[in-house]
Amino acid sequence: MTDAAAPRYVIEGRTGPWELVLGLEVHAQVASRAKLFSGAAVGFGAGPNEQVSLVDAGFPGMLPTLNRFCVEQAVRSGLGLRARINLKSQFDRKNYFYPDLPTGYQISQLYHPIVGEGVVEVERDDGSFFEVRIERLHLEQDAGKLIHDLSPTESYVDLNRAGTALMEIVSRPDMRSPDEAVAYLKKLRTILIYLGTCDGDMEKGNLRADVNVSVCRPGQYETYRETGDFGHLGTRCEIKNVNSFRFISQAIQYEARRQIEILEDGGKIDQETRLFDPNKGETRSMRSKEEAHDYRYFPDPDLLPLELEQAWIEEIKASLPELPDDKRRRFMADYGLSQYDAGVLISEQAKADYFEAAAKGRDAKLVANWVTNEVSARLAAEGRDFDDNPLPAAHVAQLVELIETNVISSKIAKEVFDHVWNGEGSPAEVVEKHGLKQVTDTGAIEKAVDEIIAANPDKAEAVKDKPQALGWFVGQVMKATGGKANPAAVNEILKAKLGV
Repeated sequence: MTDAAAPRYVIEGRTGPWELVLGLEVHAQVASRAKLFSGAAVGFGAGPNEQVSLVDAGFPGMLPTLNRFCVEQAVRSGLGLRARINLKSQFDRKNYFYPDLPTGYQISQLYHPIVGEGVVEVERDDGSFFEVRIERLHLEQDAGKLIHDLSPTESYVDLNRAGTALMEIVSRPDMRSPDEAVAYLKKLRTILIYLGTCDGDMEKGNLRADVNVSVCRPGQYETYRETGDFGHLGTRCEIKNVNSFRFISQAIQYEARRQIEILEDGGKIDQETRLFDPNKGETRSMRSKEEAHDYRYFPDPDLLPLELEQAWIEEIKASLPELPDDKRRRFMADYGLSQYDAGVLISEQAKADYFEAAAKGRDAKLVANWVTNEVSARLAAEGRDFDDNPLPAAHVAQLVELIETNVISSKIAKEVFDHVWNGEGSPAEVVEKHGLKQVTDTGAIEKAVDEIIAANPDKAEAVKDKPQALGWFVGQVMKATGGKANPAAVNEILKAKLGV
């Protein structure tokens, strides 16, 4: 379902056009109650160093024990990414010194990751699709956190995060614009939340991305895709730990311009790791980019190779929920929704579930409009998510039913919704309490029509020559009936009375 003619994102330089090449390394914290190699608790908000075991603190003689559930979560994620699950994988030691890494090495996977190649289908803003190839997903432990602002002379170390299980999901350089990179990360986040393998909370650092940025001349990327030779692409720089969609877009735009200016001035790009400063909106150098040999990787002697059984993989596969792509296609097929409406609804699992609960037996398009517009707007205004929605889906279903059965008009429905949102009861109770039933009694409507025509004979005569002027009479009748008259009945009676 991908489209071949992808829109081009071109940056005009002094010496001609340039194009972007982007890849993401996403660190997703595994949704687990315990750490990857110890039984210490995982959670946000604990006091400093309250969730640290002797293993996490790197005490001599403490051996890691692999958390089976974290392995299962990695397998679930790999299956959700339509990726190959490797029945045999291995943990390696990545050696480097940092004060928040007590052992002096990080346990990760380099040569034999638990998940191999996969693919993610991503929708652009214009409704077209593109694919991002996944190179690998591997498990690794997180480091702790350094705190520098509590003392002018000392740094403090909080090891609560040390040993927390992370999935690093590495993409191929398949994104060509800031918007595509953001769309990919949003889609990846949605998939992981559907699977229940990561909560996707970027504010807490549970999902963050390292963004690899390079620039090239038009045509060079296509040559790379044909040949697989990275030599046709520019030197990439990695922007570390970006934790918001907006910052990712800003960082890419700044970094692309920085590289283009250097190249157009006759310089060369140094492969390096950079940080994004959101206050200044710019990237700055952090360190030269290390290669695998700089970390002196070798198999972790305390952990045997991880061997999985195919039967267990199949068991996990059978337990997977309906994933976003499948749900979008089903919403379009079963409910007759547009690609756009289906895409908006499946962007959050809670929103999709809410829609389905409200749409049973009702006009699905009308329900989708209420869910994506009125309900979503109220939640956003109050800073709430669909998980924290105070309005039962049954109330939306009942509101739509009242519209479908002509008990209320669409205009009155918005007034009813206001009362319901404010906790005055169900839509039916609000309609009864405030006397908001639509007037369908043709006698009452005819009486209002006759009075307005009698009071405006000149306008009534003019309608015969200008039928579009009928709208004025419709407005007057609706006003006279407090907006409760059935609009269809009003139009029909007016046309008959005015000879239009």
